[in-house]
Amino acid sequence: MTWRKAVCAAATAALFLGGCASVPSGGRVISGRPAEGSDQADHPYVRLVPVRPRPEWGPGQIVSGFLAACASFDDGHAVARDYLSGSTLWRPGARPAVTVLQDRQEPEVVREAATVATVRVRGQRLGTIDPSGQYTADPKPVEVTFQLGRTPHGVWRVTGLPAEVQNGLLLTKSDVDRAFRPANLFFFAPDRRTLVPNGIFLPMVNRQDLPAHLVRALLDGPTSWLEPAVDSAFPPGTRLRGRGVTVGQDVATVDLTREARAGSLERMSAQLSWTLRQLPDIKQWRLRIDGETVAPAGTPSTQPVRSWQANDPDGAPSDQTAYVIGAAGHLSQLLRDQPQPVATGTGGRLARPAVAPDFVEVAGLNPAGDRLLAGDLVAGAANLRTLLKASRRGARFTPPSWDRAGRLWTVESTDDKSWLWVRERRGRPPVRVAHWGLGGREVLAFRVARDGVRAAAIVNVDGRAQVQLGRIVHEDGTDVGSFLPVSSELGGAIDLAWRDYGTLAVLGRKNLDSQTLPYLVPVGGGTISSLGGGSLGVPQSIAAAPDEPVLIGTRSSHTRQVCRQRTPREQFSEWVCNIPAADPTYPR
Repeated sequence: MTWRKAVCAAATAALFLGGCASVPSGGRVISGRPAEGSDQADHPYVRLVPVRPRPEWGPGQIVSGFLAACASFDDGHAVARDYLSGSTLWRPGARPAVTVLQDRQEPEVVREAATVATVRVRGQRLGTIDPSGQYTADPKPVEVTFQLGRTPHGVWRVTGLPAEVQNGLLLTKSDVDRAFRPANLFFFAPDRRTLVPNGIFLPMVNRQDLPAHLVRALLDGPTSWLEPAVDSAFPPGTRLRGRGVTVGQDVATVDLTREARAGSLERMSAQLSWTLRQLPDIKQWRLRIDGETVAPAGTPSTQPVRSWQANDPDGAPSDQTAYVIGAAGHLSQLLRDQPQPVATGTGGRLARPAVAPDFVEVAGLNPAGDRLLAGDLVAGAANLRTLLKASRRGARFTPPSWDRAGRLWTVESTDDKSWLWVRERRGRPPVRVAHWGLGGREVLAFRVARDGVRAAAIVNVDGRAQVQLGRIVHEDGTDVGSFLPVSSELGGAIDLAWRDYGTLAVLGRKNLDSQTLPYLVPVGGGTISSLGGGSLGVPQSIAAAPDEPVLIGTRSSHTRQVCRQRTPREQFSEWVCNIPAADPTYPR
């Protein structure tokens, strides 16, 4: 029996899901029952059971089997270690650094002698996951080499690992989908009320251990990327105690060490509730500190995971009426698909509007895009005034963006430089942000998240419009930087909006597609997905808000229209483009 047939036989005997055309892909795959209403951290559980090396396998098969076995975290990668010689050092750790490949070519034996061999592996890198779980998109070709030798028993084993694997893993995207879970950890914004999600990828050995792994990651604190911008309520040194997190009859018990006594029960409970709600098997939870059940004042000892809504990263739920530029050029509210003018003084003078969270003011650009305008929404007039003029020839401003504190943001950009401007409060002039991480790039769009801590931008990187995520630090001056690419799948982006705290709505092109379409893009690095179906004309702008339909401003045959989905709650519902308007926006 050949090595391929051996692996296929083992896989088929254990409910292998899929064919054996590219094995060894890790042996058996066991699928668990999907949880109803699963949130991001608890997708249907698919467990990969790795195959141990066989004595007749050559160098290429050994490397292929090793890489497949690396996707299993059982017993500290015990099966993957069987592919290594006794002297080969490999320390991936419980939360390893991971190089994520789109796929891997079949390992190529480039040199084979009686007792030694060299095997080369090529692939297209999508990005990396660091030990904290932070994903960074970074597409580029990858080529690594493995050294192998024959043992005294005459079998091949890996004797030398490439740098990418010595202290980490080299996994395909499908490996990561099986072995990791995308999850959010929640920390506090500087206002000490608003929670900010920190998206990570969490290794998953089994479903039963996931609650403890998730809480342990929360106690470890935010990733180094987000850490300067947020705060945790858990005192230093706080850890899980005893069994850590136990779950029974939909109720989880979180037992923390005595250090937690110094923390705020209210704020720690908010962080835990929002983190645990991602696990659908948990409906309620209770907190113990050093074995004693505790609860915030006025709160039952067993708390619903859906409590602490006042700390919602997206702000308090509210009815979000969309605004557009109507056919006559006036700022209008969109009521039953009909634009109703609310500021006639804007006729033909305002483009890409943004309405302040308190509905008192509107900002936008002039039609040429080289001036930032603002006006008070009083008595339907909105007398516009210029807040900023482009300071450099050929520069343009990005559509303005408000945050929940009432700050107004825009980026002035040329083909190779950019400057971030912020107006801290109404009545003050905009000022240039001194610490701006994209100063050497052209920026096509910039949107601050509703939590006020994160910002998404479309950045020109080597001629490719790339979606990136940055963080805002308000300490010793404003610092907006540390931008990370969000996705390797999407290119040619032209506009974006925050749909909710974990997802962007983006107009762009997937891979080599020539048509610009709307996509939902998880900011934590998950798989992007298309939105809606049917003809859109030429998409130009996009607007989104939690629990509201995504709106797209389009142009077709010199006619501008706004499109919405026929059934907004169905992701692939058909687009309907019959609203005579342009530049849709939501006030938050």
